[in-house]
Amino acid sequence: MQSKDHWENVYSTKSTTEVSWFQEHAALSLKLIQNSAVPLSAEIIDVGGGASMLADDLLGSGFKNLTVLDLSGSALAAAKARLGLRAQEIKWLEANVLEAALPSYHYDVWHDRAVFHFLTTPEERSAYVQKVLSSVKPGGIVIVSTFAEDGPTKCSGLPVMRYSASQLHAEFGQPFALISHEREEHHTPGGHEQKFVYCMCRKVAQ
Repeated sequence: MQSKDHWENVYSTKSTTEVSWFQEHAALSLKLIQNSAVPLSAEIIDVGGGASMLADDLLGSGFKNLTVLDLSGSALAAAKARLGLRAQEIKWLEANVLEAALPSYHYDVWHDRAVFHFLTTPEERSAYVQKVLSSVKPGGIVIVSTFAEDGPTKCSGLPVMRYSASQLHAEFGQPFALISHEREEHHTPGGHEQKFVYCMCRKVAQ
């Protein structure tokens, strides 16, 4: 996984609305979480959430127990500043997801838009899946989005993996039952189009 210094540099040299992954609203992510029918009291973690607007959208929809995890303290600081007093309603974790000390079987929803595709080795991907297995409740929802097969080969100057829905689900395997998958055409602030795939799974009860 890429270094913390890389991402701190990104957020110290660009505004949060200039980075290629910026969305004014995380519409598809919000729709998938709402469609999962979890209660407003659900424990939700946004992995790599950084300065994403998903936290704003979830709070605005009435969700109450949110955690945002990101490697970049600068990204988290930008989100806190944007949210103002509402930032106190969120738990913020500055950590590498592969190393983060997350509570066991705690989360009802695990959401990740565009972290997993930066994991370019089998060892990193296996460690990530084990982290999901250990921290998501049995029956919990896992939503992961990556670049699609016809998406970019690099992001922020770094190599990425690309997936079809079936390939992405296969990385997680039998402990996760695929509920649905969708594609998204994301238009960057610079005017480029990026193809994403989203998979929503349920962690099989253990």
